[in-house]
Amino acid sequence: MILKGQNFRLLSRTGTNDFKVFAKSTSCTVNLTGNTDDASHKDVLGMAAMPTIVSKAWSLTVDSLEVTDYDTLLSMVRDCVKITVEWDETGTTDNQTPQAEAFSRRGEAYINDMTLVFNDREISTKNLQMTGTGALQFSDPSEDYEVVTVSNTFIKGESVRLFLGAPTPNMVVAAAKQLSFHVSVSLESSTTKDTTGDWDVQEPTAVNFDISTSALVKSGETITSTVQAVKLNDFEDIFNSAVPVPFQIARVSGANNRTKGDLMVSGNVILTQLTINGPNRANADYSAQMQGYGTFTIHGSALSNSDMPDSGNL
Repeated sequence: MILKGQNFRLLSRTGTNDFKVFAKSTSCTVNLTGNTDDASHKDVLGMAAMPTIVSKAWSLTVDSLEVTDYDTLLSMVRDCVKITVEWDETGTTDNQTPQAEAFSRRGEAYINDMTLVFNDREISTKNLQMTGTGALQFSDPSEDYEVVTVSNTFIKGESVRLFLGAPTPNMVVAAAKQLSFHVSVSLESSTTKDTTGDWDVQEPTAVNFDISTSALVKSGETITSTVQAVKLNDFEDIFNSAVPVPFQIARVSGANNRTKGDLMVSGNVILTQLTINGPNRANADYSAQMQGYGTFTIHGSALSNSDMPDSGNL
């Protein structure tokens, strides 16, 4: 029987915890890469190349509709925590139990890229990219695996918003359409002549984050909320000042979805790019790209199951 994509899954664990799947995942990929040098030389006749593997590397990606674990994952990315990851065929009624197939492998990796996306009238998503460090091994079928209890509820993008302002970010971005929070870890190969085998060993060297958002230049909506907002002219002033500005990403509710609730992430950013678009026969909008200034603070688990809307209301 042909293996379907929903039965090929990635699992992970930290420390001595049990392996568990990435919940609500929608896609995943595994990349094995062989780095080569041309081994042809003057003693070889002809013009054909002779590529020879000199090092091997591997990486994984996974997309998911589960964002309630943002705090745990962001902490691992920011603090460069190494995790163990595995891929295998899964089955049983929960589609989470590994089947110990011959192609199943596992190894240690860093989450070197994570993006959280909160767009208007869309289900919020996360994307993880992981880079392996060291060799891959066969999976151990005797390991314990944890079944994740998955709730059929989702976070709507308009319920998470960006606030800016000094000294406390209390001004929401007006007429916002898109929001993403992205963290990346720079990795460098640490192999030397003392390293045995061909597998690359990676070590973190830097952590960076950025925020991107887009909004309408004018929305024409009736605003009943008393929460002040950042508009295009304010972004132009921020760009002109060229100084860091405090930000908060938080759950929102109330009139015009402007009442700040539990905080998710906070810190400071520099506005590095502001693009204003005026297409014919379409809404005028603008996009802002902000680079993180210093580290960022993670504020608990603001996206708990108890306050998520039922999927039937999406």
